[in-house]
Amino acid sequence: MDPNKYKKNADIKADTPLKNIISVASMMLMLAGLVGIGLEFFKEDGWLSKSLSYLFQTTTHMLLLPLIAMVLWLANRWISTPNKSETKESGNLPMYVMMLVGLYTIFQYATGAT
Repeated sequence: MDPNKYKKNADIKADTPLKNIISVASMMLMLAGLVGIGLEFFKEDGWLSKSLSYLFQTTTHMLLLPLIAMVLWLANRWISTPNKSETKESGNLPMYVMMLVGLYTIFQYATGAT
């Protein structure tokens, strides 16, 4: 066993406290966004029941289902990378959207506009 096998990691520096605070704040905003979407999605007369009742109201509206599936597939192709070793900046887009939803949710509950 090599006694110096961790020598290459000796110069790794820890993140700054500011980066840690930003990371925790980002995570809290994303969690608030998930909670906000969950509350809006599953409440009575929420987004889920409204969208499903609209989509299955007529056969013409049901034709939107393949279009929605294609848009979701194209968004996945745009955000994803072809190989796992590289990352794309557009892959962070869902995180930023969720953070915005979290800000909106916190604002709604702070102002009592729910």
